[in-house]
Formats: sequence, structure tokens, C-alpha cells
Amino acid sequence: MQDILENDLKILRAKKGGITQAELAEKVEVSRQTIIAIEQGKFNPSVKLALKLAAFFECKVEDIFHLK
Repeated sequence: MQDILENDLKILRAKKGGITQAELAEKVEVSRQTIIAIEQGKFNPSVKLALKLAAFFECKVEDIFHLK
């Protein structure tokens, strides 16, 4: 059985004032499509991107991403 990487990006965006996928993408220097793919579980971010997301949301990587 393969582990699935789930994330709380959508929830964190809402808590951060409802920033859009495009705004988040700009902040972490990726495309909006990358953020969409991560939120939908279709793309696993690199460690560098995961760390950038954690820094933006001022939390730990494991507060955003978790295995199911």
C-alpha cells in the first residue's frame, strides 16, 4: 500500500485572510497550476517548496503536509 501525501493548504490559505492560489504561488515563486496540483494531491512539492510554504504560513512543514 502506498502512502498518500495530504495537505491543508486550502485551509491555511483561508486562515491567512483568504489569499488566492495565485497570490500564494507568487509568494513562493511557483505557478498557480503548481499550487492547484499540490492542493488536489496530484503533485508532491520539493523539500525546498515545502519549506517555502511553511515559512510563508509561519508553521512547520508537518503542519501543512501529512501522510495517510
